[in-house]
Amino acid sequence: MDLYMMNCELLATCSALGYLEGETYHREPDCLESVKDLIRYLRHEDDTRDIRQQLGAGQILQNDLLPIIIQHSQEKQLFDACIRLMVNLTQPALLCFGKVPDDSAFRHHFLQIVSYLQAYKQAFANEKVFGVLSEKLYNLLQMEWEQREEEDNLLIERILLLVRNVLHIPADPYEEKTVDDDASIHDKLLWAMHMSGMDDLLKFLASAPSEQQWSLHVLEVISLMFRDQTPEQLVSAGQSRSVQEKQKDAQELEVLRQKEIAEKRSRVLQRGSRHSRFGGSYVVQGLKSLGDKDVIYHKGLHNFKNYSHDMGKAVRRVPKRRQRARDPENCRRSALNVRLFLREFCIDFLENCYNRLMYLVKDGLLREKAQQHDETYYLWALAFFMGFNRSHNFRMDLVSETMSIRTFHYIERNLTNYYEMMLTDRKEATSWARRMHLALKAYRELLMTVNEMDHSRDDNIRQSASVIKSNIFYLMEYREIFLTLLRKFDETKQPRSFLKDLVEAAHLFLRMLERFCKGRNNLVVQRKRVKKKRSKGKRRSGPAVDSSPEALEQCWQVVSEELKATGFQLSESVTEGTVLFDAASEVPLEEQRAEAMVRIQDALLAKQGPEALALIRAAREVWPEGDVFGAADVVAEEELELLKQILFANLPRPATTEPVEEEEEVGEGEEEEEIESVRVSEAEFNFLDYIKRFASPNILQPYLLLLKSYNQNSTHTNHCIVRMLHRVAVDLKMDALLFQLSVFCLFNKILCDPAATAYKVRVGLSRTLTMKLSTNNKAYVELLFWKNVGAVREMTEGYSKEEDKQESKKRVTWSSEEEAELRKLYLEHRDSGDADVVETLLPILSNPSWTRRQVVQQLVNLGLVDSVKDLKKQRKGTRIVLWTEDQELELQTLFEEFSESDDILGNILKKITAKRSRARVVDKLLSLGLVSDRKELYKKRRPRAAGKSSGMTEDEFFSDLAGDTQNDPSDEEEEEEEEESEGEESEEQEQRDEPRERDGKRRVAASQGRTDGNLVTLVQKLRQEGLSGPLLWLQNCLNRTADDREEDGLSQPVPLVPLTEENEDAMENKSFHRLLCRVGIRKPANEQVGIYKAILANQCTGLDGKCEKQPLKLELLRVSF
Repeated sequence: MDLYMMNCELLATCSALGYLEGETYHREPDCLESVKDLIRYLRHEDDTRDIRQQLGAGQILQNDLLPIIIQHSQEKQLFDACIRLMVNLTQPALLCFGKVPDDSAFRHHFLQIVSYLQAYKQAFANEKVFGVLSEKLYNLLQMEWEQREEEDNLLIERILLLVRNVLHIPADPYEEKTVDDDASIHDKLLWAMHMSGMDDLLKFLASAPSEQQWSLHVLEVISLMFRDQTPEQLVSAGQSRSVQEKQKDAQELEVLRQKEIAEKRSRVLQRGSRHSRFGGSYVVQGLKSLGDKDVIYHKGLHNFKNYSHDMGKAVRRVPKRRQRARDPENCRRSALNVRLFLREFCIDFLENCYNRLMYLVKDGLLREKAQQHDETYYLWALAFFMGFNRSHNFRMDLVSETMSIRTFHYIERNLTNYYEMMLTDRKEATSWARRMHLALKAYRELLMTVNEMDHSRDDNIRQSASVIKSNIFYLMEYREIFLTLLRKFDETKQPRSFLKDLVEAAHLFLRMLERFCKGRNNLVVQRKRVKKKRSKGKRRSGPAVDSSPEALEQCWQVVSEELKATGFQLSESVTEGTVLFDAASEVPLEEQRAEAMVRIQDALLAKQGPEALALIRAAREVWPEGDVFGAADVVAEEELELLKQILFANLPRPATTEPVEEEEEVGEGEEEEEIESVRVSEAEFNFLDYIKRFASPNILQPYLLLLKSYNQNSTHTNHCIVRMLHRVAVDLKMDALLFQLSVFCLFNKILCDPAATAYKVRVGLSRTLTMKLSTNNKAYVELLFWKNVGAVREMTEGYSKEEDKQESKKRVTWSSEEEAELRKLYLEHRDSGDADVVETLLPILSNPSWTRRQVVQQLVNLGLVDSVKDLKKQRKGTRIVLWTEDQELELQTLFEEFSESDDILGNILKKITAKRSRARVVDKLLSLGLVSDRKELYKKRRPRAAGKSSGMTEDEFFSDLAGDTQNDPSDEEEEEEEEESEGEESEEQEQRDEPRERDGKRRVAASQGRTDGNLVTLVQKLRQEGLSGPLLWLQNCLNRTADDREEDGLSQPVPLVPLTEENEDAMENKSFHRLLCRVGIRKPANEQVGIYKAILANQCTGLDGKCEKQPLKLELLRVSF
């Protein structure tokens, strides 16, 4: 159908609706069918939205639809059809076109539809219209849930959508040129909603348990109602002006007065006594023109300070993609009566609806019941209403739903997601930046609420704030978010308002973190490191075995005889770790079954018959279908035949890759693939080190960019900027980082401005720069560039060449006496038979500051050693690998000697000549057949009396702890084994740590004696205070843990938790704290811990819970709630 015929049909359809005569609307008999026809026409409109434009030009909504619903609301079908049509006509233009069109023709259609929507909004600003809608919605909500039909629920949803569409229509800036406190069309619309009672119905929908399905609709309508408002304006509505506000206004007036006086003074100076045509010409010495001559200035000298070579040049047009992002329109102040009713709405909403509505909305978002990007309404509501609550009689219970660690995590996750999408989705980067701004506002408001809680008079609220702060300061993500956002700020996508909120939020976070760190000696925080590995793409198949028929037949004979000898019975140790199926794995079920078949074949090829039998039985339980691994009632002979078939089968083996460390070189023709693994650890937090990360040009540039608009910023914003510059220049003593020409030009502009006399930053920097110029003549060139920390150090301390840096690292000065001493000692101990001569020399040298590397390098320089490799440090436990026949015979003799003792392995390790680790001795005993299980080497326990948890009394327990102890050699061997498993580290790092290790051993030895001497006195003092019960509880916990470890042979951490009220009171006693520290339990450093906990970490060597050679050692457990 062409356009002309369509227009005719539209005209006929609109004429069949009826006509308006005065205040009365006369509808035609075919009014209902005509409305339905219009809905059908809109369904088939073209890309230019021609039907919508023609209906808007004909003012069908203003002249027909609104009078119909006002005067004929009792006709249910007609009312429903009109609501459907109006919802369609009022939908946003952006939703009709998908995005703002780039084509000029489509852009014209887009703007035309927007103009029609603005006319619709003016027509809806009528109390009669909202009175009808409110009455209809009220009647529907009065019905019980069981009595409502599907059409009733649809009508409720359409009324809410209609209100949302009307509120969403933007204002026309050319038509609404009103000042603050004047009523705009949006204000008239809100007042009509208030007078009709629509706002009360919205509060009922938000609070009623039976209407929770409309929660997202209600939140969307409320967010559009407060679109032009700020929490601060609503809080101050109707209140008398405070003294601070009056002083602020007086200061602003004084600033404007000083500006005016300065402008008058400049005009007076510019008005010369002579005629302007006789101003004269001047030669500016030192300022070159285009040639080699000086500049000739043809104007008066009073204008020379504004001279620039760019005067008179055409301004270069900035490309669109490089233009700065525009700030959203400033929020105007609504009429007083509108602000008063919105203020009361906020108070009622916080008291009755906020917590419930925010819970329902977040639940819908997490369960993905909402539409895309609906979380932005949640972020806006959180920031707005928590800000209103903070400014108006702060009450924590009104916003308790959104004040939690989960909310912090949710917002941080959305903020990070928006940031990543802004970088990847270039076409929609501006939209993602707006969403990120909403998330940043919500995050800042959460921080401001926590800061307000910290100043509350209620102890419980302050304690809750302390717990929240300890959590957000502990996790790395919350500390890194501001650094990332500042470093990646892009002024082409993110407006200045975003930068303002980001700077203020970072300032608040740093202030809270600094206050939190004061008074705490050590604050433990989480640290993550990304460890990269390279996997070689070189393929390798399974183990290299002989797969010839003869070899397979020989292998089968060995396996079958072993299985027949055991009677097809499997021990518990064989079946314990047999896991073939992983339900959480991404590997398909068929591939896992093929891998199970390959594992069975590998076990058979390795001549491990029991393991192969255990695998096939486990596979039969996982995959019983098809009898692939045998039937459920299979007999032993059938299992043996099935294993033989698997052994002789030609199974496809999956190719595997061999992981290689990143430092190793990859061979030619091999593919490389990087594998990243995040390692989470804990470290002690240093606030000054954290501030040093802000000392970077990439982070300071956004601050200075915001400072350029200092006259538009608020006083608090300028304070946040200057405070960060002060931290860098004064606290970190990196003032040279600000030695940049554009920075000094900005400071000069600020100081020349009579309205900005409060900013005196440039004065101190200019004095420092003058001192640097006197010692460094290259500082003038350095002013042209942004500098990193290394360049700042060179600028202030002097420049050095790369060769000088390397030589300074290598250069070590040895005196002639020290060289003679080293030569003499080396010649004396060279043939002494020591395993490591350098380790022997280090303690006896007169200068204890020499490191191992320096001593080895000097021995090479003196010609006593050919190469550094000759004195390479040998790792513990790596020199002795093979067992000689004499050593095996000695081991057998020692085993026979101590086979009846309580601690077989411990006695062997004490007496054996060639010291080896505990693990290697156990493996050798198993290989020689002296023991069949590791459990036979565990230390035996002595029998205890019935009814007692330990074989000693409380006095014996603490007297044994206070006694003199010696180190057990077996524990030293365990440490050697742990060192071997950690892998090799760089020799240079070890040598740097050697002096610290020697000093640490001396300190430990000195402190051990003091600790043992005071322990008995401390225990007696606690008994006198009536803490015998907690002392007995501590004794039983230690003894019970020691017994369990001796029985299981494991060293799993066990929490020490006070459960009774008496024990909890003891954990708050300072003397009891000192006892725990003397025993080895350290107080948790993290403030998140609600109760004290410890971990029994080292295995006790005694049989009855006490240590025979070594006291119990306890490690700290830090628990996060």
